[in-house]
Amino acid sequence: MITILTGANSYALRAELHKLVDGFLAEQGDGADMALERLDGEDSSYERMQEALQSLPFLASKKLVVLQAPGANKEFAEKAADLLKELPETTDLIIVEPKLDKRLAYYKLLKKQKGYTEFPELDENGLAAWLIKQAAARGAKIASNDARYLVERVGTNQHYLANEIEKLSLGAGEGEKITRQLIDDLTAATPSSTIFQLLEAAFTGNTKHALELYAEQRALKVEPQQIIAMLAWQLHVLALVKAAGSSKPTDDIAREAKLNPFVVRKTAGVARSLTMARTRQLVADLTTIDERLKRESLNADDVLLEYLIGLSNDD
Repeated sequence: MITILTGANSYALRAELHKLVDGFLAEQGDGADMALERLDGEDSSYERMQEALQSLPFLASKKLVVLQAPGANKEFAEKAADLLKELPETTDLIIVEPKLDKRLAYYKLLKKQKGYTEFPELDENGLAAWLIKQAAARGAKIASNDARYLVERVGTNQHYLANEIEKLSLGAGEGEKITRQLIDDLTAATPSSTIFQLLEAAFTGNTKHALELYAEQRALKVEPQQIIAMLAWQLHVLALVKAAGSSKPTDDIAREAKLNPFVVRKTAGVARSLTMARTRQLVADLTTIDERLKRESLNADDVLLEYLIGLSNDD
């Protein structure tokens, strides 16, 4: 059996890999470790990988070979078609290729395999649905809108979200609901997530909330230069989305810019309210602030607060 695992969603990919390996080891019983071989394509020679695939299992009826990014080895990629054809029936193979160049014959070969599975990044709705299932698996409940709130609060990293939903499930208790209040009590808003909320508040004219969010960042000991860097990143994403135009699908923008679709989708709402000229001006103004703070004795908080108030009062 040949299994191909690929895609940008490292959490889902790794979870599937662990499930497959654990399932194989459970089937083999005692001495199963002798039937498992793991090789990294960046460190292993073609000959070593070929030998692992073609050799018979030792003290077991079957063996499992896990190849991590074997396509990094040029010779393996070129000869993969023959290797897969010659794979003994006693050998199961898992190829893990997080990033595949879809222009290459190697990708087309792997794509044809029945066991090919791609794990894309999840958007906001996908992450919310996943969190609902994770909570249920732990005996708790979370509403869809609260699951989305959790994503907005702590970010889209699934590894981190998995830890947070486990903590929240324990905090809620068996059969109980994870409330928004519990989320606020047991999780910390990630700086990048809050910076987006800060910008969103400023652009919608909610000056009070924007200043409150800035104060929260400073209370969390996030320094002004860090806030400038995060604002710059958010404005960079904003400019990319604005330049792409309103007719271009957010998933296409995300793929081309190598951004999470959730980030692009959230930014698109703000982008609609700005002209491209205004977006460029915001970036230029922030760059000027950064340069001035490096060469002049200014109060960084006062300068940034003035910048945010200017965003909120912009017509």
